Amino acid sequence: MRKSIENNKSQMAGSALFAVAFTVLLVFLVFSVLASITFGNADISLKEVYSVVAFELFHVDSLSDYGQGAVHDVVWLIRFPRVVLALAVGMGLSVCGVVMQAIVKNPLADPYILGISSGASLGATLAIMLGVGTFFGSNFVGIMAFIGALLTSFAVMGIASVGGRANAGKLILAGMAVNAVCSAFSSFAIYIVNDKNGAAEVARWTMGNLSAATWEDNRVILPVIVIGTLLFWTQFRSLNLMLLGDETSVTLGTDLHKVRLIYLTLSSVMIGFAVYCAGVIGFVGLVIPHVIRMIFGTDHRHLIPLAALLGASFLIWADVLSRIILKNAEMPVGILVSMIGAPCFIYLMVRRRYGFGGAGE
Repeated sequence: MRKSIENNKSQMAGSALFAVAFTVLLVFLVFSVLASITFGNADISLKEVYSVVAFELFHVDSLSDYGQGAVHDVVWLIRFPRVVLALAVGMGLSVCGVVMQAIVKNPLADPYILGISSGASLGATLAIMLGVGTFFGSNFVGIMAFIGALLTSFAVMGIASVGGRANAGKLILAGMAVNAVCSAFSSFAIYIVNDKNGAAEVARWTMGNLSAATWEDNRVILPVIVIGTLLFWTQFRSLNLMLLGDETSVTLGTDLHKVRLIYLTLSSVMIGFAVYCAGVIGFVGLVIPHVIRMIFGTDHRHLIPLAALLGASFLIWADVLSRIILKNAEMPVGILVSMIGAPCFIYLMVRRRYGFGGAGE
């Protein structure tokens, strides 16, 4: 009886801590969105920035003068879409990192460990160097990267399923193999074409960039990321169960094989859209889940929403730094994220050890 009471108190304390953390991170995300649109190389006052935003969002008649012109275009057509894209991509990569780590039961996993990054890079490389997919139109490079990410995911699942059902270990090995193959073919395409301009464009694309953000792309990627995040949040029990292993889940009456493939497919779709819009950005899906897990534990009921909010805010501010860190120039956000993410990840791993499984329902 006493133990039951203690467990109930512990759950209530955990729920209260989660509620506070969720509220704080949500408020910080809103602040990040509103604050980040004021940064940029163009010298625009706070009044002008928020007047443009207020006019576009609420159609205030007294602010109609801000409905057009250079200031309007910079704020509403360049800065704001970029912030929204950073929010969506950061949220998507963080959530997919959480899910990937549960799928393969490996805390070192991120959205790219299963070869998805190299598949997207191969698709973009073939488009840039060989002109594959030009019939898709002006966005053919991003579309080919999206297709490459999806096909790579299906290839990994197919290879891991050969000779029996796919499990966490086979998925990791299949991902490593596919990653090596895609990287080799990308290098081969760059070598045989020997186009320095094309190679430079491939390099820029693989560094990650949010500068091409548009409202049209955001209207597609934002619903995909938000819906995917909410779907994964409802699946927290299955994700918690994955940390216990396949044998334990079977004894509990749950077969995770089909669930694992469904989660991997949905994650690949979310990552594919992120890659299509922003190129390859690493470490977000690796570091953010670790930060949340170290503080709040491994229960995916809390882990997924908190990682989504923190990941979105993190990439927004990383993009702000990439815009202002160099005078009259811009650093690819993927480079800056890696420069920040790698040392932070090393620090987190050295400073504190923690468990990776079994928590939650």
